Amino acid sequence: MNTRKLLTLGVIIITASVIYGWDKIEKPLQAGKDWPYYGGNKEGNRYSPLDQINLKNVKDLKVAWMYDAAVTKKGSIQCQPIVVDGVLYGTTPDLNLFALNAATGQQLWKFVASKGDRPNQNRGVMYWQDGEDKRILYSISSGLYAVNAKTGELVTSFGKDGRVDLHEGLQTNLDHDVSKLSVNATSPGAIYKNTLVIGSAVSEGGDAAPGHIRAFDIVTGKLKWVFHTIPQPGEFGYNTWPKDAYKTIGGTNSWSGMTLDERRGLVFFGTGSPSSDFYGGDRAGSNLFANCIVALEAETGKLKWYYQTIHHDLWDRDHPCPPNLGTIKQNGKKVDVVVQATKDGLVYVLDREKGTSLFPVEERPVPTKGLPGEHPFPTQKFPLKPAPFARQTYTEADISDLSPETHAYVKAQYLKLKTPNKWTPPNTTGTLLFGYSGGAEWGGNAVDPDGILYQNSNEEPWELKMSDRETAATGKQNGPVTPGNALYLTNCSSCHGQDRKGSGPELPSLINIDKKRTVTDIRNLLKTGSGRMPSFRHLSEKDRNLIVSFITNKENGKATVNMKELRTEAKTNVSKNRFPYKPPYVSDPWKRFTDQNGYPGIKPPWGTLNAIDLNTGEYLWKIPFGEYPELAKKGVPTTGTVSYGGPLVTAGGLVFIAGTKDEKIRAFDKKTGSMVWEYQLPAGGFATPITYEVDGKQFVVIAAGGGRDQKLGGNYIAFAL
Repeated sequence: MNTRKLLTLGVIIITASVIYGWDKIEKPLQAGKDWPYYGGNKEGNRYSPLDQINLKNVKDLKVAWMYDAAVTKKGSIQCQPIVVDGVLYGTTPDLNLFALNAATGQQLWKFVASKGDRPNQNRGVMYWQDGEDKRILYSISSGLYAVNAKTGELVTSFGKDGRVDLHEGLQTNLDHDVSKLSVNATSPGAIYKNTLVIGSAVSEGGDAAPGHIRAFDIVTGKLKWVFHTIPQPGEFGYNTWPKDAYKTIGGTNSWSGMTLDERRGLVFFGTGSPSSDFYGGDRAGSNLFANCIVALEAETGKLKWYYQTIHHDLWDRDHPCPPNLGTIKQNGKKVDVVVQATKDGLVYVLDREKGTSLFPVEERPVPTKGLPGEHPFPTQKFPLKPAPFARQTYTEADISDLSPETHAYVKAQYLKLKTPNKWTPPNTTGTLLFGYSGGAEWGGNAVDPDGILYQNSNEEPWELKMSDRETAATGKQNGPVTPGNALYLTNCSSCHGQDRKGSGPELPSLINIDKKRTVTDIRNLLKTGSGRMPSFRHLSEKDRNLIVSFITNKENGKATVNMKELRTEAKTNVSKNRFPYKPPYVSDPWKRFTDQNGYPGIKPPWGTLNAIDLNTGEYLWKIPFGEYPELAKKGVPTTGTVSYGGPLVTAGGLVFIAGTKDEKIRAFDKKTGSMVWEYQLPAGGFATPITYEVDGKQFVVIAAGGGRDQKLGGNYIAFAL
């Protein structure tokens, strides 16, 4: 064909493109030049094909820019930002939304949410566009907002003046008011065409809202469908619960995020345990769809398949991260898979179309001696491949040996709590177990095109001890107490302890809380909840104020509440088909199982980074991840630490990851696990890094907000060559 004919054909194509609107068809967004989705792409791979930064030059990475997201008040950030067309979108510690020039870090705009929406944790935002209509959708407290991606202004046609209430769709057939319960979304949902599918974070106690999956129309904000994770009469799975359990039992929610197979039109997610944690006497059965990997039709909410990994969960073993969608080879054929890592260190590899496991999984008998009234399930799943990436039980051989004194101290505690089986039901004597904060955590994992899974893991043991409601609520103290003290004992002591000392960053101490927060902040926190803490909006404002007065040592009331009467009430006020559900047994405040110096009471490694070949189920490498500088100075080999935030893998042969207690971001050779670069952050990077390219230059960005018992920060930091 000659040049004139080629030019003529080109003109015809361009003209037809304008006439028929082909020029306006949106190209699918993919990780590469941009990082347009939570997890990089809709499949959640956390993989980038960029290779400008690679094994040869990563040592030359330098800080390119820093953005102060905290401005006046430092604070933790768990957000993995997104980048579209050279603009980076993320959230501040107080969950304002911002847009930056991704090449320079210069702020383009900032959106400040309603003062009525108190900050919870936020791990990412969502992007959608239809022609020139470009929106950022993100959540704060119970609000789902739509913001103009170009201007930072609310899209007022969405929901009610730009906001949808995440309580919507949860009230179905319930006889209690869901609108006053704690409901928020810590992780982004999945977008299919004009449909946004989203999960939620709810309370883990007896006042939990149901964790149903909802879909909203992105253009209007209207509710499109609801999938009941606690089935209602006539729905599949209803017979795996007691009759009408859905009226009082909450939870069974998907708080960790979702992934999407756009070609199949399927959304995938993992669910958590039912409420309340650790006792299930009023929910006999396997309890579908709790602790399941689920595939739904994104447009309709129709169930495609489910795979339950734990029956009748008594250990709070939620699915902590979004499923990762990849492709592997088995028997010479390519198979699309769903990969789910768990809090107890297991990896499930399922056929994406059928929901069946591609590696052997055995169903074995487990201990069934539980608390009075409990119904432990007689069997549980044991995947044979891949092998667990975290320890499953704590044996005497695992006792810490940092020194003879440490070994003796830990052994004495270990013998009191010895727990030979990971499926031992909770009891009043106490048990040792792994998995409360991973194994895997909310940071998730990365999968490259070769089918290699990169997963960081925590290996801290924890103590779990149950108490009857009477003891948990009131202790054994005698004599009258003040009204505020009584309310604290019955509502707060199971988490923060009767002495208000708490247990680490998950259950913080309330001693001198008035030195850290204003009275107004504490009142708002009780009303709205935050993170793992539920809302106490179901209490009257007067009762919430009494609790605040008590914990800030400002209560002037007389000791008029009779402890004997309070204990009797706590003992008898156990739910029988009523809400809030009040189980007869509740957990004492969780405690890390540590040595006398506060280090994990187990032999290192205390945290690892793993590379697993999903094609074969075999490990390529496993290394300790992170260190305690003070132990390193004493010559202690690298111990690893717990980590929060996930990995990023690139075509440059690198795995980038932060999240450790030593507050560093590192790069590893993805084939060998050798560390090839590290940088000391100004505060912990408890988030997942991203990478993208602007004007031919590749950047790596991490949110360094600190927290988790470390100093606070508030910066987004970009690195480039």
